[in-house]
Formats: sequence, C-alpha cells, structure tokens
Amino acid sequence: MEKKVEQYDVVIIGGGAAGLTAGIYCGRARLKTLIIEKALVGGLATYTNEIENYPGFPEGNSGIGLMELFHKQAKKFGVQFKLTDVKSVSLEGDVKAVETFRNRYECKVVILASGGKPRLTGAKNEEKYLYDKGISFCATCDAAANTGKTVMVIGSGDAAIEEGMFLTKFANKVIVSVMHDEGIMDCNEIAKNEAMQNPKMEFVWNTTVDEFRGDDEHLKSVALKNVKTGEIADIPVDTCFIFIGYLPNTELFKGMVDMNRGGYLITNEKMETKIPGVFAAGDVRDKFLKQVATAVGDGAIAGYSAEKYIAESAVFQNQIMSGDKPGIVYVWNAVDPVCRELLPVIEQFEEKHAEDVKVTKADIYKSEGIANRLGVSETPCVVCVKCGKVIKCVTGPLTVETIEKLVEC
Repeated sequence: MEKKVEQYDVVIIGGGAAGLTAGIYCGRARLKTLIIEKALVGGLATYTNEIENYPGFPEGNSGIGLMELFHKQAKKFGVQFKLTDVKSVSLEGDVKAVETFRNRYECKVVILASGGKPRLTGAKNEEKYLYDKGISFCATCDAAANTGKTVMVIGSGDAAIEEGMFLTKFANKVIVSVMHDEGIMDCNEIAKNEAMQNPKMEFVWNTTVDEFRGDDEHLKSVALKNVKTGEIADIPVDTCFIFIGYLPNTELFKGMVDMNRGGYLITNEKMETKIPGVFAAGDVRDKFLKQVATAVGDGAIAGYSAEKYIAESAVFQNQIMSGDKPGIVYVWNAVDPVCRELLPVIEQFEEKHAEDVKVTKADIYKSEGIANRLGVSETPCVVCVKCGKVIKCVTGPLTVETIEKLVEC
C-alpha cells in the first residue's frame, strides 16, 4: 500500500505534557505542527486523580483536567493531532520522516517526546487496577489522596524508599515489600537507616507480588508471596505504589539517537540531540526529576529550539549559501564588547560593496546554530562564502581592507 505523504515544519512524537507544550510553542510560532500520540492525549498525567504541585492551580486539578487545558491551548494555535502509532522514523538530513501505518509525515524538525512507562511486576490482575484504580507510580502526585490510609510500596531502591518516606507524611502506615532478606535493601545506607527507624514504615521481607485483589472498582489488598517458603500473605491496603524501575519509550530510536544504559535519550540544555533538527523532551530524556512541571520546561525549550533551528536553516540556505554574489558573514556575540566595536567596520564594508558582496550578520548570543553550520567556534569572525561553499574564515584584527582581501581569495 502506497502511503500518503504530508508535509510539516515540526512533527512531535508523543502527546504528553512535554509534547503538548512543545506543540504550543511551535504553533504559536506559526510553524505547521503535528503531534502523534498512540494512546491518550496527555500521557501518563491523565491517569493521576489529583495534581497538587503544578504551579498556578492552588486548589489542585485532575490529571485529565490539566491535560485537557494543554490540549485545548495547542489546538488554539493550530497544532494538528493524529492518534496512531509511529512505525518508523528517518532522522538524518534536512528532510526527516515519521511513518505510521498509513501515512508518511515529512518535516524539518522532529521532537521526541514519547515518554515512558513504569516497570510492572507482572502479577495477576495488575492491569485491572493500574493508575486510578489503586496502583500508582507517583507518590508526589497521589500522596495527599492517601491521607490517613494504609498504603504499600513495592521495591527497595532509592526511589522506593525515599518515596515511601514521603508517603509517611500523609498515610497512617506504609508497608514495604522487599524481595531480599531482612535488613537488605537496594537503596543507599542513609535512606535505609532512616526508613527502618520510621515508626510508620513496616517491612515485609523476602516477598514479591503474587496478585492484586479487589472488586471491579478499586484495589482492596495485595497478595505477597514469600520467595523462600512460597507462603501467600493477603495484606489489605488502600493504594499500592510500585517503584521497581521505569522504561522509556525509545525502542524505535535505538541506533539513531544517543542513549544512556537505561535507554533514556541524551540531550544538551537546549534539548538538542546530536542529530541536527532532532530534539527530545520530557520523561524520555535522561534527567533528574520526572514531573509534569519539568516536562513542561523541557517542552518549552524544545519548541523554542525547534523554531530557532528552522529560522536559522532558512537564513543559512536562502541567504548565506545561495546566490551568485560572494558573501561575507560576520559571526558575532552581541554581549561581547570586542564584537560590538567591530560592527562599524562591517557596516562600512557593507556600504562600500553593497552591489557586489552580500553581507550577513549572525549574532550567536542566543543560538550558535549558524556558527556551527559554518564551522565557526570563535568570535568575532568573518567568513567568506562563494558558490555555496565556505572559502575562508578570519578571526584576527579586522578592517575593511582585511575583509576585501578575504573576498578576493
């Protein structure tokens, strides 16, 4: 079957908080933008009953409610949505492609915001009680809703124990299932000692989850199996928090984008991957804290960076590298006094050679994109371009005569 081909400026893979925010920024910049989401627009946040730590909502908001606002705002700026699964991507080159079962979307920029998923236990009935039915993966999100209740934590790593201690500020009792012998945990020693001294924390050693039990509406208890004796203990709880790891949705990008050992994408502070025009944002990225607020920050940066990349690409191709006349590019930094002092020299040259030389001023203060394309790492610098090729760069003392000699080369 021949796929239908559509053209976009930006394609965002993933419609969670990061992808939606990136879409808002791109749409507001009047870039033709598409968000592809395989499940529910809003991502994992939509499974959270109450989000009380997102700024601007002192009374809190449901995950679905908050994400609906994000979705509405993205649509306001003309962002388009496709609810489907991405089958393949081509990320190299100026024209990138994202393919679904029926369509091929070609674009200038791809933002990877595919998020992740918590690692599950694999126990019976687990899928039945996920998220808003009793199984949670975020103590920060759901702790307040468990005030005065009994909760269980599965796992003994740093995240499990630290989140468990946080839960004790709200819950009456926090029961921790640990698969190791008594006194052995996977967390650091400081967290371990603090947890074992916490009067609200109770540990069940040598256990794994055998089954999640309850009615059709909500979880009622967790059946723990002793790994040594095989004995099953049915423990009543109001909520079970699972902290046994997190899996980023990056399988599709393996071998293309740099990842760490856990499969998280590696970016710089501008959300840039090592592939020009490919950005990553949100929980899919190697980062310290995974929350809606940090996903929004990532998405804002990725969207802004995408806009800058497309604008710089247009300047580079249409103004700097095209045309019959030789070109001079002054690469400078607006906050550098030396660079500012040389501006009159560039303007004198531009006035003198307006008919025969094309002059471009590239300020790298906010973005080094054009400088990187020209291979410039030092400012101030003058670059001579002829017939779409960089001929020579000069970084020494600059005068009108120096620049004229550069053009004559």
